[in-house]
Amino acid sequence: MNAAPTPTLQVGQDVPNFEMTTFEPTTGGFGKYSLADNKKAGKWSVLVFYPADFTFVCATEFAALAERQAEFEKLGAKLATVSCDTQFTHLAWQREEKELAGVKYAMAADPTGTVARLFNVYLSDAGLALRGSFIISPEGKLMTSEINVLNIGRNMDDLLRRLKANVYLKDAPGEVCPAEWKSKGDKTLKPGPEMVGKVHKALHG
Repeated sequence: MNAAPTPTLQVGQDVPNFEMTTFEPTTGGFGKYSLADNKKAGKWSVLVFYPADFTFVCATEFAALAERQAEFEKLGAKLATVSCDTQFTHLAWQREEKELAGVKYAMAADPTGTVARLFNVYLSDAGLALRGSFIISPEGKLMTSEINVLNIGRNMDDLLRRLKANVYLKDAPGEVCPAEWKSKGDKTLKPGPEMVGKVHKALHG
C-alpha cells in the first residue's frame, strides 16, 4: 500500500502554528520562536532554513542577514534562522565562528525536522534542511517561498525586497510590484482593462 503524499504548503495558504526552541545571541540564553506569538503581536515571520551549523555557505548567509537585520525589524518582521541542529550547537557555532559575530536574531532549533517538513525543505536521508526562505504575514498566511539547493547561497537583499513588497501591498491591495520594484516610492502598477497591452507605457510614460 502506497503512503499518502505529504501535503505541500503553498503561498496564500494559512500556515499551521508552530513553535521552536531558540538560541538567542543577544542574551546568550535560550528562548522560543512561535508563529502564534508573532501573529498576536502583529509581526511578519521570516524564516531562513539552512542545512547545518559549522558549514561554509551558511556562515556567509548569516553574516549577510545580520547586516540587514535592523531593516527587517523596521518593517515589522521577526527573523529566525532554522536548522535541524540543537540550540546547544547553535550556541557553540555562534560563539566560535567569527562570521556570526554580528548575529543578533534568533537561531531556531528543529532537531526532529517537524517544521522543516511543514515547509517541505526536509531531506530525510540526510537529516538536513534545504535553503528555504519563507515570509509569513501577520495573519499567518504564507506570502513568499524560495528554496535553493544546498550549495547556492541566497541574496538577502532580495529577501528584504520581497518583505518590503509584501508590507507595501498589504496597505495597497489594488497595486502590483513589477520586476524592478525595490522599495516604497518606486513605480507600481494598477491592473485593469485600460492597462492591457500597455504595461510599457504605464512604467515608462
